[in-house]
Amino acid sequence: MAVPKYKPSKARTRRRHSINRKLETPLLSVCSNCGNKVLPHRVCGKCGFYNGKQVLEPEDMA
Repeated sequence: MAVPKYKPSKARTRRRHSINRKLETPLLSVCSNCGNKVLPHRVCGKCGFYNGKQVLEPEDMA
């Protein structure tokens, strides 16, 4: 079995890790009521609608 002759440098290791550990941005869907961008399967924070129904009272109206 092959054995590395030298220890990989910190820069080489961190470069490899930075490429493979990138975070992905969450995919956002559009609220059917107000058009605000929200995470999928979540209540819209702007209007309080989910799945076409009023679930929460919006904060600015309360």
